[in-house]
Amino acid sequence: MDDYVDQTMLDLDLDRFAIGQPVPRSEDPVLLRGEGHYADDVSLPGQVHTVMVRSHFAHGVIRKIDTAAARGMPGVLGVYTAADLEAAGIGPLPARQVMNNRDGTPMLSPVRYALATEKVRHVGEAVAAVVAETLAQAKDAAELVEVEIEPLPAVTTPSAAAAAGAPVLYDDVPENVGLDFHFGDSDKVTAAFASAAHVTRLELRNNRIVVNAMEPRSAIAQYDPERRHWTLHVGCQGVFGFRNYIAGVLGVGRDQMRVLTDRVGGSFGMKQPTYAEYYCILHAARALGRPVKWTDDRSGSFLSDSHGRDAEMTAELALDRDGKFLAVRLTGFGNLGATYGAPGPPTRNAVRNTLGVYKTPLIEVSTKCAFTNTTPIGAYRGAGRPEANYYMERLVETAAAETGIDRVELRRKNHIPPEAMPYKAPNGTTYDSGDFTNLLNKALALADWDGFAAREVESRAGGRLRGRGISDYLELTGPPGREMGGIRFEPNGDVTIITGTLDYGQGHASPFAQVLSTRLGIPFRKIRLLQGDSDELIAGGGTGGSKSMMTSGKAIVEAGEKVIEKGREIAAHVLEAAAADIEFRAGRFTIAGTDRSVGLMELAEKIHAGLELPAGLPQSLDVQNISDGPPSAFPNGCHIAEVEVDPETGSVDVVRYTFVNDFGVVINPAMVNGQAHGGIVQGIGQALREHVVYDEAGQLLTGSYMDYTLPRAEDAPLFTHAFHPVPAKTNVLGAKGCGEAGCAGALPSVMNALVDALGEYGIRHIDMPATPQRVWRAIRDARGTAR
Repeated sequence: MDDYVDQTMLDLDLDRFAIGQPVPRSEDPVLLRGEGHYADDVSLPGQVHTVMVRSHFAHGVIRKIDTAAARGMPGVLGVYTAADLEAAGIGPLPARQVMNNRDGTPMLSPVRYALATEKVRHVGEAVAAVVAETLAQAKDAAELVEVEIEPLPAVTTPSAAAAAGAPVLYDDVPENVGLDFHFGDSDKVTAAFASAAHVTRLELRNNRIVVNAMEPRSAIAQYDPERRHWTLHVGCQGVFGFRNYIAGVLGVGRDQMRVLTDRVGGSFGMKQPTYAEYYCILHAARALGRPVKWTDDRSGSFLSDSHGRDAEMTAELALDRDGKFLAVRLTGFGNLGATYGAPGPPTRNAVRNTLGVYKTPLIEVSTKCAFTNTTPIGAYRGAGRPEANYYMERLVETAAAETGIDRVELRRKNHIPPEAMPYKAPNGTTYDSGDFTNLLNKALALADWDGFAAREVESRAGGRLRGRGISDYLELTGPPGREMGGIRFEPNGDVTIITGTLDYGQGHASPFAQVLSTRLGIPFRKIRLLQGDSDELIAGGGTGGSKSMMTSGKAIVEAGEKVIEKGREIAAHVLEAAAADIEFRAGRFTIAGTDRSVGLMELAEKIHAGLELPAGLPQSLDVQNISDGPPSAFPNGCHIAEVEVDPETGSVDVVRYTFVNDFGVVINPAMVNGQAHGGIVQGIGQALREHVVYDEAGQLLTGSYMDYTLPRAEDAPLFTHAFHPVPAKTNVLGAKGCGEAGCAGALPSVMNALVDALGEYGIRHIDMPATPQRVWRAIRDARGTAR
């Protein structure tokens, strides 16, 4: 991990960067020069190469897998199928998230193996692995693996999969419904809707997304027969849990497995789970006694990486005569894909995030999660949080239009007031803090809300429609868990933070160093970060759910306190004073009431130089701490988008974008803004551009960048932004998390703005992605109806 720091960035006169300062990411110059070290950059002596054989059918019975011709090809060392992995003791892959059905029974969990056994269930499912001396030889041999599949009818949408008579993917999962989820008091919610003065109802489609990380997945496996020990170099989101899961599937002790992760070129949730390829190369490494490498290509990643989103929801909002919210209800289907990836987004996360900033008394969520003949669905930036905010904010905007209540006033009327904090919501969560109305007002002023009419006139003069949309979003960060906070004083004078979250593009090194530097007075330039070695960790929750600063930050602060405790005892010995008389401030231990002191870094240097310490004292300043993670936090904000629409072509441009966020205490504002910008652009991509399409046979029609549109720089407007920080009361830093908030705010604000622009045609809703064709068709159909 020698690429982690660019020394020229650290030799500046910026030794101590406090919390709240816009400290540059010290790793960026290295990455911009192309010197980052990623999984595919790992090459080991004697390594061989793997190519996967994948199904060309979405659904079918495997009648035969003939590997003889492939095995006879030059350079081929092995061809492995599910039978080979089973014979080697590699077990099934259990679901990573387990929930109960509405009747309290566990969700149905069909047995799944790394490689397909009796059936294939989606195009791209791995059937066999070919290992050869060179990549070219492995590719040639893979083409000769004969897989005879008897095709079966396919189903690609969750509502169709759950319908009577649909093709069944698993014999032990009737109607393909793996999880029949329910939350809420149906009788109370039904009564609330029955008594409502107005009910808003929308059919909402949350479109499927290909994750498209900059770096395709890659891994290389080694096996040491003497120690019976594997090492896997792989890009992931947290090596501790990753190692534990793999060891369980292999049926070995955790001490027989080491996972190493260096740079990771993006993930957004996709690289969190383990995949079939990793078990194949781990098996091959043991069988062949050589390092075995596999790297995906972009076409393969479209088929085999977990996808994101994909749900069909009927969303309903009940209001009284004054416009007060009475209840919200979601009823629909979540697409699991061919196997479990992450069933949480359309279920638990819908419950936790739909209420948002509003004091809605009741919520009910009913979701049938169905298996389909598509690539499995996993977590994707926000993992249900953006979807839930999209459902609620589309309801609020539509309710305002239907009732004639001003959209801003309707929101203000239903905001949870600051004096209600802590606020116990009907979804079981307790909000600790928030100032939602003042934040909204701040965003309106920053967006020049009152000046919109003049901008609309200007757009019409150019033949374009203009609309504006609000998203008053709130999300619940990832659940608490145990996290390591390690601090190690190195012989060369550096200080290493060891923690089990993992930076896969977020830029953890600088803000974590800011936390430690602020607490212990250690020069910023001396601090290093170690996250990607499972052998170094005693706990670790990985990165996800916008919780890294809260969990690792708390662990680092607690570890820092233990360093101070140790240092106080050692300083007392060095200064020949009582430990009770030693005070610590700004990196120095001082005898109270005197000018006699010794620095923390000086103590570390003395210890490494051979300072003899009595047996009863700590023998080093190093700390390994396990911290119980703090409760989830509630980042929130207001995004206001303005769009222009060309009614003749359907083209939509986001021309103005303002956001104000409450992320609690902001550790590094420059990096937080960068996270927000990236999330917003991803949200714009889903709202206007990105869409995975399958045909009736389950074939992927959008399997390359020729058919799948990603947002470009020209799609991103200039952003106007501000912070409205209300410190969290649930963690020592007061932070609330920011990594997924951009998506949560962008989806509703952009789509609300588009519907506002199209309102003159009577268009009440349009589904994502609002591509030019879809918008043009909606306008054409509306004009036809008007005639």
